[in-house]
Amino acid sequence: MRVVLTTLLMLMSFTASQAQEIEMADTMRSEGKIYVVVAVVAIVFAVLSIFMISLDRKVSRLEKSQKD
Repeated sequence: MRVVLTTLLMLMSFTASQAQEIEMADTMRSEGKIYVVVAVVAIVFAVLSIFMISLDRKVSRLEKSQKD
């Protein structure tokens, strides 16, 4: 499993280093829209994290009540 993961990570880093300039990213960065994209991704990640934590607590509570 480690070998596959290591190979995949090496391949991804090699591909990323060989990538050419992306026009869309440069345009968004110059217009300041990249910060909106980063903010939206951060908000989605935060909401999903909060949802997963609350779901884990509910499941733990249910498991505890099942044992009793």
